[in-house]
Amino acid sequence: MTIEEQAKLIIEKFPRPITEKDPFKVLIRTILSQRSRDENTDEAAERLFKAGYDKPEKLASAAPEELYELIKPAGMYRQKAKRIIEASKAILERFSGKVPDALEDLVSLPGVGRKTANIVLYVSFGKEALAVDTHVHRISNRLGWVKTKTPEETEFELMKVLPKELWGPINGSMVEFGQKVCRPVGPRCKECPLKDVCPSSREKKK
Repeated sequence: MTIEEQAKLIIEKFPRPITEKDPFKVLIRTILSQRSRDENTDEAAERLFKAGYDKPEKLASAAPEELYELIKPAGMYRQKAKRIIEASKAILERFSGKVPDALEDLVSLPGVGRKTANIVLYVSFGKEALAVDTHVHRISNRLGWVKTKTPEETEFELMKVLPKELWGPINGSMVEFGQKVCRPVGPRCKECPLKDVCPSSREKKK
């Protein structure tokens, strides 16, 4: 089974529907998601947006202390409050209040790295962009698709072996796959659809 076939199988078996496309909300949610569980990120983002902080104008004028309790579930709330306020100010001052749709512009925003930028590009703008988080980096190496040491290295190596139409969907599906089956500790190899081709599979070694 080729790498492309394996990727398509993961996307098919572990779909992750896109529920939010608003560029600003996707950007802020992704910043909040850094080093946070999905359920905690969801709670923090929902509380923040319900409180009216769903536009760059409102967040840019906020004091960090106003946001602490709202985003506390996502962890690192002091740093994240500062980041989302600074990112909002930059969007207002440099991009006329619109989230930019170019990678180089997105990564110029405070608190925005390549992973966050690529998620926004794919989810909100429908562009071919490959977001590599800890799940994508770990599983790609575990499956033997790449041999890399950092998520950024993984991004560029995966771009060589995956067709562009799979770049966007693979992130969400890898997250689902990594949480449900290919877990960092105690992977459920018996349930894995790739157990017969995975070089790390415990089932193959029996």
